[in-house]
Amino acid sequence: MQMESCADLISIIVPVYNMEQYLERCMESIINQTYPALEIILVDDGSTDRSPQLCDAYAKKDSRIRVVHKPNGGLSDARNAGLAIATGTYIGYVDSDDWIELDMYECMYSACVENGAQLAVCRYASEHSADAACHSMESGSGTVVPLSREELLKIYICGHDKYIIYNSVWSKLFHRDLVQDMLFPKGRNSEDIMYTTRAFCKLKKAVYLDTSLYHYVLDRAGSIMNVTKGERMFWDEIPFWREHISYIRETVSDTMGDLAAYYFWRRLLFYYIDMMQAGKQGKAYAKRLVSEVRADRMEINKVYHSAIVSKGDFARMKLFLFCPPLYALTVHLYNKIVIPLRRGRYITVRRNNAF
Repeated sequence: MQMESCADLISIIVPVYNMEQYLERCMESIINQTYPALEIILVDDGSTDRSPQLCDAYAKKDSRIRVVHKPNGGLSDARNAGLAIATGTYIGYVDSDDWIELDMYECMYSACVENGAQLAVCRYASEHSADAACHSMESGSGTVVPLSREELLKIYICGHDKYIIYNSVWSKLFHRDLVQDMLFPKGRNSEDIMYTTRAFCKLKKAVYLDTSLYHYVLDRAGSIMNVTKGERMFWDEIPFWREHISYIRETVSDTMGDLAAYYFWRRLLFYYIDMMQAGKQGKAYAKRLVSEVRADRMEINKVYHSAIVSKGDFARMKLFLFCPPLYALTVHLYNKIVIPLRRGRYITVRRNNAF
């Protein structure tokens, strides 16, 4: 794509906090994009390493780069600071320890324009360390899939066998009209949930690119500890998912809201099993999850007697509400006995078919 054919400016917001080791890789992937009409906003969120100097050095080399230096306020606050000065028709986000394919924004912008879409979503690759790439997801089919609001929300809520559409903002390109006056919640984790939910509910048409254009680096220090996970779950995730359900009911439909609620409760049952396996502190969080689900019993009974709920999920929820420890034991036995038997049968069938 030549410069003169670029009709719209894309603002890319990059929060930076103590990322001197990874910033160069991230920035090289952005400044060398095949779509050149970029406004690159680096938000130094009170870094104490050499990140501020590196940001300023990049700004001196490339006139498209703007730098904001501010006291540390967290990821949401840094993104909001970037949004406050962004002038692009489209808004994108890149985390400073990640990197992107060189044609990411050309592909996403072109897909939006060609399909009359207000938002583009791409597949991403998970990198298991900041230094060595190890892709946990396939690169994708390369197809571009137009989606209505309802089609997009169903994939977002329920998941999909082929398409990867999560709440993370960095895999998306938003038309400015979708996110005008929207801010990230300062001081909270899981901040992307409501930002993405609101944008999805506002749009008329989106487009999905089944190509891994974004490289997401998993936690460099390893998995988040279960205690931290439990705190985050109750302080951030559960309240945001409940807000997500209410917002969908208000702006889309009760039917779509029921679907969101159904998958929220399924999520809580998965969380319960995780916490039951996480020691004494984890079991305390599991007990709180039981109270969380039981408080919704009337609403659960209504939704779980509708056609959207599978027979298996109906039985699991019924058992959980009756006796959570028995539910946990049943899941354990299923995973220990039934799944290995099924795998063994599958391998035997494949071997027999090979002759």
